[in-house]
Amino acid sequence: MDAKYDTIGVDYANLRKPDHRIQAAIEAALGTAKIVLNVGAGAGSYEPVGKEVTAVEPSSEMIAQRKPSNASVVRGVAEDLPFPDNSFDASMAVLTIHHWTDQATGLSEMRRVTRGPIVILTYDPAFRGFWLADYIPELVTLDEQQMPKLSLYQQELGPVDIQSMPIPHDCTDGFLCAYWRRPSAYLDPKVTAAMSSFWAIDNVSDALQSLKQDIADRTWQERYGHLQQLNECDLGYRLVVAR
Repeated sequence: MDAKYDTIGVDYANLRKPDHRIQAAIEAALGTAKIVLNVGAGAGSYEPVGKEVTAVEPSSEMIAQRKPSNASVVRGVAEDLPFPDNSFDASMAVLTIHHWTDQATGLSEMRRVTRGPIVILTYDPAFRGFWLADYIPELVTLDEQQMPKLSLYQQELGPVDIQSMPIPHDCTDGFLCAYWRRPSAYLDPKVTAAMSSFWAIDNVSDALQSLKQDIADRTWQERYGHLQQLNECDLGYRLVVAR
């Protein structure tokens, strides 16, 4: 059982607080479903209120950080969901598929146990444009290695609707691109500790030193200052919905 978040997940719940705008989009996609499965549930972010939720998560550290709720928690993995066919009205998976060992099997398992919509927040590995990759180009390679092509979702789930998920400038969920308008955040090791990309790349100290210098001498502002005028930005995040 892959439980890398037993290490990455320390203090995760405090750094990765669900953003209410992303939450609203996920809940709208879940629709009227009453019985919901959350796969790769982490510490429970984005689980809908007022529904019967079952959370599947491999990491004991993440499970321990869950806030009290009525959700049932099962330690397990996406590739082998311990439920009968058509057990759930809907299922969801939020920023987790890149950690699965067999993404196609995990998606097939979600389809097997779900009789209604499947809602997945993910990242398009074909996207280019996030400025941090100018400092850390390994991020592009990492995305291509870890993130499935968007075509995989239709292949395993059937017809899908893929929507852009713009990230607000004050996003409260500290995933990789959340601080796109707050560059100094990437210099804080407490912030980057909750970003799996920083754990996957061996050493980014030189890149971060370059970013620090560019912020100090206003080179960053000259290159990317136009972003300060935006309230939200498309950074490659996608909401995939299969009916």
